[in-house]
Amino acid sequence: MTYRILIITGDIADGTTLAETLCTAKDQHYKVDIAWQLADAIQRLQGTHMDAILVNLALPDSQGLATLNALTSAAPQIPIVTLCGNDDALAIEALRYGAQGYLFKEHYSSYLVSQSLRQILRHKVLDESAYREKARAEITLNSISDAVIGTDMAGNVDYLNVAAEHITQWTRDEARGHPISVVMPLIHSDTREPKPNPVELVLQQDKATTLTPGTILLRRNGSEVAIEDSTAPIHDSSGRIAGAVMVFHDVTATQAMAQKMAYLAQHDFLTDLPNRVLLNDRIEQAISLARRNDTQVAVLFLDLDNFKHINDSLGHATGDKLLQSVAERLSACVRHSDTVSRQGGDEFVILVTEEKSAEKAAVVADKILSSLAEPHKIAKNDLHITTSIGISLYPADGQDAGTLIKNADTAMYQAKEKGRNNYQFFKPEMNVRAVERQIIEANLRLALVRKEFVLHYQPKINLTTNDITGAEALLRWSHPEWGLVSPVRFITIAEECGVIIPIGRWVLQEACAQTRRWQDEGLKIDSISVNISAVEFRRQDFVEAVRSILNKTGLDAHCLQLEITESVLMRDAENSIAILQQLKDMGIQLAVDDFGTGYSSLSYLNQFPIDVLKIDQSFVNEIGAGKTDGDGAIVSAVIAMGNSLKQKVIAEGVENPGQLRFLKDQQCEEGQGYIFARPLAADHFAKMLRVRITAHAPIPVLMPV
Repeated sequence: MTYRILIITGDIADGTTLAETLCTAKDQHYKVDIAWQLADAIQRLQGTHMDAILVNLALPDSQGLATLNALTSAAPQIPIVTLCGNDDALAIEALRYGAQGYLFKEHYSSYLVSQSLRQILRHKVLDESAYREKARAEITLNSISDAVIGTDMAGNVDYLNVAAEHITQWTRDEARGHPISVVMPLIHSDTREPKPNPVELVLQQDKATTLTPGTILLRRNGSEVAIEDSTAPIHDSSGRIAGAVMVFHDVTATQAMAQKMAYLAQHDFLTDLPNRVLLNDRIEQAISLARRNDTQVAVLFLDLDNFKHINDSLGHATGDKLLQSVAERLSACVRHSDTVSRQGGDEFVILVTEEKSAEKAAVVADKILSSLAEPHKIAKNDLHITTSIGISLYPADGQDAGTLIKNADTAMYQAKEKGRNNYQFFKPEMNVRAVERQIIEANLRLALVRKEFVLHYQPKINLTTNDITGAEALLRWSHPEWGLVSPVRFITIAEECGVIIPIGRWVLQEACAQTRRWQDEGLKIDSISVNISAVEFRRQDFVEAVRSILNKTGLDAHCLQLEITESVLMRDAENSIAILQQLKDMGIQLAVDDFGTGYSSLSYLNQFPIDVLKIDQSFVNEIGAGKTDGDGAIVSAVIAMGNSLKQKVIAEGVENPGQLRFLKDQQCEEGQGYIFARPLAADHFAKMLRVRITAHAPIPVLMPV
């Protein structure tokens, strides 16, 4: 490698001697430039790279240290060696002002010139390498997200990177020289007691360590951050400890996220109630406590009645708000020591602890029934919801959380079977019913595929002319092993498990298709009635499904009569009016089924576009039974109401001549029941229609089946 050297001197002989010495040196290659004045030298430095400068401080245009200052200003990175006569005092002073060495005149022609330059240039290379390493380390430490803080052996801070400055709120210059305990005061997150800084321990023991969990750093501005660290000793070249360095980072957000994730793992995201994981843990704890104190634990399993209808008709957003409202009311019904949990969907479980008897569970259940029955104001709608509750008790009904919840669930289904909006305590025999229910549900899901459903048809009779005015399609399940299964056994289960939707669509399509076939065969039938479940009616696609079935089967809409129960219509009266009007606009006849069993508002009844009122058979059965002084009064009132509203009235369940005479006397327009005919298979019903046509006569009373 060749080094370029600039010689600056006003003495031609000195310059020549130095140039010859360097150019003939055997240990290194040099290229020499000579400047005779300072101005000339500075000009050359601006245009040419030099590796070193040899300068006589006494120049024609500059003298002494002024010459050195001018050169260091013009070329701060180039090492400078001063050329001296016999004045070593000036040479030594020049070293203090930035010169790297000096040469006496008596050595200009010796090997010492090259040797001195070689040493100076080697140091320059080493210094530049060290500078680059230091700069690289500085950039690296300031680029990482972890904070780094260093101390000397006394524990005083001598370094902070940018991240450490940000976390501690101390700048490097402000922190330098302060004890680590001042720059980084630590406390315990729980006890709030001061904690020793791990740097102090490292300096004592000369081995790496870490902070214990739960460490809080008190920042200079008074705020707090949770930190994690690793602290290690720093050793010098001889292996002796010279200080310590701590690498740490802010874990406040990480800890908050971990706490949030732990919370979410045990709580329901929608209602913020404990979920089944946390509930199971609390039940087990409550059982342990009850075992020691000889007390009871009650588990209440709740399922909202007909929640799915609201969810399907008004949307999931409204359904979610209703669930949140239910959660708030349930929490208000119990003590702080009890637990309200959401299991998922519209199911809730309540744990009632430390009770001496079952009466407390019953009191809580009654309180819940009353609270939930009050209207829920959701998105400007007054929504009505009830719940069915099953109750199990420790130790009588189970020794662990899983058994208690399962048995409470079983009791809840018993509450639903008993009419909903009530509670039932678990009894062992309920398990038999639960197993039966599971079997029915499993078989229901296969019944449509296996084509096990059939329709029977019960005629509707004009009570004045005895003519058949139409028929009601009634679903029957023809199971290959169980025979004909009564709808009472499976309809509720079908509604709860969702199978009622495809079943209901099949019933509607089959009834419409059969009626059209009869009409094509010349059999006169004015209308076919189909019962619509609450689940179907609240489906957002219900109206379009009806329209599609009519188009597919070719049945005139005026020949279809849809029967919806009074309670379904009143559950959300405003929405019911909108659905009914769409059906009415299509030309479909609309009937209120089981009229009188619900709680209709007459104002709403007048707004519903209803064609028919069907008197529930429970009221018809009371006619002539002599049970009350007002025997038949309700039937008379309904008939009068229907006539005044210009709505056809049909009496269901007419079974004896006394009932029939009463209905005729009250001018009830139509009736159906066993006195006329039981529900008939499609071919038998068609045969009955043909007999009527052939005989040109109305259907006789007590027609044989």
